[in-house]
Amino acid sequence: MPAEQLKRTPLYQKHVDLGAKMVPFAGWEMPVYYPAGIIAEHTAVRTSVGIFDIGHMGLVKIEGEGALSLIQKATTNDASRLELNQCQYSILCNEKGGVVDDILVYRLPMLYLIVANASNTDKVLGWLRTVGGNTNIGLYENYMMLSVQGPKAFAVVSTVLNAPISDLKHNHTLWWRDIIISRTGYTGEDGLELIVAKKEVAGLWDAFIKQGVQPCGLGARDTLRLEAGLPLYGHEYDEETTPLEAGYGWAVKFEKGGFIGKAALLKEKEAGLKKTLVGIEMEGRSIPRQGQSIFDAEDSRSIGKVTSGTFSPTLRKPIALAYLTDERKRALVEIRGEKIPGKVVDKTFYKSVK
Repeated sequence: MPAEQLKRTPLYQKHVDLGAKMVPFAGWEMPVYYPAGIIAEHTAVRTSVGIFDIGHMGLVKIEGEGALSLIQKATTNDASRLELNQCQYSILCNEKGGVVDDILVYRLPMLYLIVANASNTDKVLGWLRTVGGNTNIGLYENYMMLSVQGPKAFAVVSTVLNAPISDLKHNHTLWWRDIIISRTGYTGEDGLELIVAKKEVAGLWDAFIKQGVQPCGLGARDTLRLEAGLPLYGHEYDEETTPLEAGYGWAVKFEKGGFIGKAALLKEKEAGLKKTLVGIEMEGRSIPRQGQSIFDAEDSRSIGKVTSGTFSPTLRKPIALAYLTDERKRALVEIRGEKIPGKVVDKTFYKSVK
């Protein structure tokens, strides 16, 4: 996309002033890292606190008496279980069980709010409108999101907002002075995501930076989520991959009634999975990348593909997420024409000690 067509969040100039490297991402011009560098940003989130501009994420509101029925039909999880001011991870599937997008669904006063991936916002809007119902579906366009993540996130947010968040539960929200504070995140650490009026976000960003919070870009966001084994649309998810294959069967509630993709997912569950998402810890220093082929360590048969790869700042070794066609303990990843050995492990490489 030409640079003049890229969207920018209200914090664009803040990032430039902080010396961020700006790159195109999902139709947006976003910071990939700041002068401290990706490893410093990653480490800040793991050990202290970091802040991310996630204003590129899609905020879709669903209002009207048919809102819950629409969400139940369109998503795999059971939104009828949501308490007021609670959210849940869920998935939009097509009729084949492939993933249209993975989302968060919030039950808020007067409306349901869906957080969609930036690259899929228009697709999610269109998809929900085709499902229809007696609803009003549109963008929650006057608001955007910030993410404050890390062991010190609660302390910093409490200080900056003077908000009573000490008892806020995971996947719950608090409305505080026109800000929705949500105990959610995408880093593997505890943290908070803030849904903020766009006209107020620059001042709030400055307040966090003045507290010494490390600004973090897309680079650290990717290394953090990969260490935590969290999927990224276009890598671990696409319209040919199911949530069962990705290991998110817990977010598919077959017992709730009919939903799009249910029949295909039930058939897949009964027949068995054709591929499974796993983690691979590499030997040596070669870093695996999306699309690279994976082979059996014994007979060199092709058994899968890398979906995401990076050097893990926490584990100090290259790691990858990959789909394999059958179980094994070791595999070979073809990197620049050489088959590099690796150990097949659980996809959650890193688990925070709460």
